[in-house]
Amino acid sequence: MRIVAGSAKGRLLAGPKGEDVIRPTSDRVRQALFNVLGQWCEGLTVLDLFAGTGALALEALSRGAAKAVLVDSGREALALCAQNAKALGFEAQVEVLASTFERALPRLKGRRFELVFADPPYALQAGRAVLEGLLAHELLAPGATVGVEHARQEVLAERVGALERVDERTYGDTHVSIFRLTGPST
Repeated sequence: MRIVAGSAKGRLLAGPKGEDVIRPTSDRVRQALFNVLGQWCEGLTVLDLFAGTGALALEALSRGAAKAVLVDSGREALALCAQNAKALGFEAQVEVLASTFERALPRLKGRRFELVFADPPYALQAGRAVLEGLLAHELLAPGATVGVEHARQEVLAERVGALERVDERTYGDTHVSIFRLTGPST
């Protein structure tokens, strides 16, 4: 795994010892996701739920994002997020939060994110719960974009509250749904 573009382009990321618990987003899917989102993330504040290695948020930082909060509950994932942020020189821009997403969202209340990534374990089928939680805790800045990676079998609605699906792509067993905040987050 490596950073695909930006200031850290080509730099390697540390990955999990086994893929039983952490399923990193492949370079190909990350590149495709940023092709849809736009290549640059100048000044954005990013939230990465189920961060794993931190690859999605770190890719956004490499492309100009200002800050990122990486949330995960796994011990190995938390260590990888911190290790990768430090190796890329982004540790001052990264906050690593040890928490489940259900507990993290209320803790983040009062903060606003322009770009959110969520890559929950496919078995959880938590895509809708993540979208509803982001709205309920008012974590989205006006016009925010949310990318949810999920199994092909998990079907997400075209609209969840003020979030409207604007794109979706399938890469093997991985499906990526991209939502945009089209109105007030409440």
